[in-house]
Amino acid sequence: MMKNEFKPAKQHATLSTGEAIRMLRELKGWTQEELAKRSGLNAKNISLLENNKVDIGKKRAEQLAHAFKVHPAIIMFPEYESELIQKAA
Repeated sequence: MMKNEFKPAKQHATLSTGEAIRMLRELKGWTQEELAKRSGLNAKNISLLENNKVDIGKKRAEQLAHAFKVHPAIIMFPEYESELIQKAA
């Protein structure tokens, strides 16, 4: 086959906000407690967010984005920003 005959693969999996937070945290090698220290959130809230038990909200997204050094949209809208999440680590 020629290179121009290939079609790009479609994304089949979607990423939740909680999964994006967990992925970023694990790629950094941080515990929930470490992320809590870096973001100003408490570890219980990190756990609730990662397990999609609470909504992220703008302020929490900004705190986490600052800790991860990424744009808040990567955390709030991971289904649109999944490629950037992989680059962020």
